[in-house]
Amino acid sequence: MAERDFLQDISATLLLDTMAEGVILVDTDGKIRVWNKAMTEITGYQAEEALNRTTEWLRSAECMGAERIFALFKNRNRGETCINGCECRIIAKSGEKIPVMVNARVMRNDQGKTFGILQTITDFRPVFSLRQEIAEMTSRLQSEDNFAGITGKSPLMQRIFRLIALAAESEASVMVLGESGTGKELVANAIQQLSNRKDGPFIKVNCGALPESLLESELFGHEKGAFTGAIKKRIGRFEAADNGTIFLDEIADISAAMQVKLLRVLQNGEMQRVGSDSISKVDVRVIAATNKDLAKEVREGRFREDLYYRLKVFPISLPALRNRPEDIPLLAQYFINRFSARTGRLINGIERSALNAMMAYQWPGNVRELENAIEYAFVVCQGRIIEQEHLPAELILEAQPALAPLKNLAPHIQARTSIESKRILRDAVRLSALLEENLWNKAEVARILGVSRTAVWKWMKQHKIPASQDLSQGNIDLSDKK
Repeated sequence: MAERDFLQDISATLLLDTMAEGVILVDTDGKIRVWNKAMTEITGYQAEEALNRTTEWLRSAECMGAERIFALFKNRNRGETCINGCECRIIAKSGEKIPVMVNARVMRNDQGKTFGILQTITDFRPVFSLRQEIAEMTSRLQSEDNFAGITGKSPLMQRIFRLIALAAESEASVMVLGESGTGKELVANAIQQLSNRKDGPFIKVNCGALPESLLESELFGHEKGAFTGAIKKRIGRFEAADNGTIFLDEIADISAAMQVKLLRVLQNGEMQRVGSDSISKVDVRVIAATNKDLAKEVREGRFREDLYYRLKVFPISLPALRNRPEDIPLLAQYFINRFSARTGRLINGIERSALNAMMAYQWPGNVRELENAIEYAFVVCQGRIIEQEHLPAELILEAQPALAPLKNLAPHIQARTSIESKRILRDAVRLSALLEENLWNKAEVARILGVSRTAVWKWMKQHKIPASQDLSQGNIDLSDKK
């Protein structure tokens, strides 16, 4: 077949536009000559936007086997004539990097002369999504330090795992207590999934996110015309959770009036829609959670004592992350695996100095803050290992005092050979230099470093950096003294 005839036929036929795979024909100059309908659906680019352009604008650097595709172009008159199964990401018009499978074949005319490379592009997003789910599920199931999707090997967490298992065997109301970010919703979900109600609905309500007027309608539903805007009848979350479990987060934030209505459900399994005269029966297990001291709320009259005891038949108090530091490496690796599966990026682990900083940090935001720190590192890190410089700046500044307390930062300090101490010393000198350059304006230094002013003050205080004089006149402690 002549080259011209082939191009005319391949452009004219409707066959290409009926294919699920994208099809590109690139000529010997590297320009796109054919672009079918599936390519438009995958990328968002119309044929007229793509034709006569090279493929470089389309393909990102994340391409396994890209060198084979390039070699196919370079050596098109010899060597390989066909390659299959190259996993790549192409850049859509929206900017999204779309995972695809690329197959390519050298095209020759009747005289054996190469006139282009034909590529088929298969949208890999459904497969990639399935891979993500499998990877996350495998990570959860294969971990010896994992219980119902919750990670931890510390004695504190092993005790929590036992309590979850016991709670799942009963029908008692559960109160999950713990600081923000400790995983209260994960515990509630684990209890549901391990219980006899696992096949029933699991309904979540954040009681602190809604005003009382909306919360009542959200929990118990309403009749048509019950209030302005109630244009039709609506069932509430308790009815939706019938024969299942309802998770009431931030339970301490509900009003006194709402506490009475909730107590009625717990005592009798009865509820009443807003605007209705009839009583409905529901079979719902209640799991509540709060980050407040609920016993104190009771003592100070802000929470009903009878409701308190109804809710905390089976209490579970979750430990703060700072109280179980041995779980930090496990959690960090769990989130690395999770984000690797989600993004398709291969990050193998964490450098020792970065892990030391994470172990020394107090984690006021607990596991949620750790998850955010790993996600931040995924954005910053361009290699295969997360290093200390890839962690949030505030984490590094606040953790470093615990890594190696400083002593006598002056010409007569004793030499330290550890990489960690050298790094800390360098950062201390940098902070002092920034303070001097900015006339000891802590707010400006905090802005430059991207941290809070409190973090700068804490760092200076821990290391005895003087508040308003140069570093040589100070006495920053570099010893191992606690």
